[in-house]
Amino acid sequence: MARAGFWAIESKTIRFGRDGQWYSDDERIENERIAMLFSRHVTRGDDGGWWLVIGDERARIVVDDTPFVVRRVDGSPETGFRVELNDESREPLAVSTLRLGESDVLYCDVKDGRHAARFLRPAQAELLGHARARGDGFVLPLPGGAEQPLRPG
Repeated sequence: MARAGFWAIESKTIRFGRDGQWYSDDERIENERIAMLFSRHVTRGDDGGWWLVIGDERARIVVDDTPFVVRRVDGSPETGFRVELNDESREPLAVSTLRLGESDVLYCDVKDGRHAARFLRPAQAELLGHARARGDGFVLPLPGGAEQPLRPG
């Protein structure tokens, strides 16, 4: 009996792009169930490379930037912020890990600090809508009147 697994996508390269989309040989994987399955099974191998591990099957993948992206931000400076990732997991925003990358793209650490996540534009706009100018930069107000500086990282 044939197994579907990775044989269902015949490709030389499976890639997770900066835009938070999955690609097979540079063609976007349109099936959202497959994309979600992949997002939920990304792992870092002992060799430092990225892998999809689903059951007994393994496939090396290319990750353009980060293995996770922030799709949505909920909350406020009064209540704190939560992020939703591309694997549909939700967790409190680790505000102390916020940093600006190339082209002012926002990043944070997720999954108990094990991985970096890139903010997609809509999520970044949601969060930065709360930021305020302070000196020559910006700060994000936090519960209890605290502030988190937003700096290049």
